[in-house]
Amino acid sequence: MTEPPLDRAAIEAVIPHREPFLFVDRIVEIEYGRRAVGYIDDIGSLQDNVLRGHFPGFPVMPGVIIVEALAQVGGVAALGLPDNSEKIAMLTGLDKWKFRTPARPGDKVRLETELLRVRANFGRGRGRATIGDQLVAEGEISFAIVDRPAEFGR
Repeated sequence: MTEPPLDRAAIEAVIPHREPFLFVDRIVEIEYGRRAVGYIDDIGSLQDNVLRGHFPGFPVMPGVIIVEALAQVGGVAALGLPDNSEKIAMLTGLDKWKFRTPARPGDKVRLETELLRVRANFGRGRGRATIGDQLVAEGEISFAIVDRPAEFGR
């Protein structure tokens, strides 16, 4: 079953990320436990924090942030399950990553993450970022789902 779209407040209700490290602006498709599709509506919003130095005069979204945004989309799909409520998804590995087209200010980046396997507290997903029909990045993400520490803020 596909759920209605999620705005940033709804995303924050599921995953623990907050500004300036929440990169996903909205989730437009979600099947908890299976897949999610989200967007970075304009990477220009990262101008002050990231793009000013990457690269001066030619701002490009760092590949590591694209991977993180895809992990956040997958985190919404995984942590939206009732059994995972109040938990954290932590990155444990990256495999087979390819980066093809740079994301620049003004670009709307589509982020799709499919959960390939989730067993107990570990899983693997496949992420794909695109701008229109152009591939930006794709690869596999491994993760662990752990309890939030008592001192963890919301």
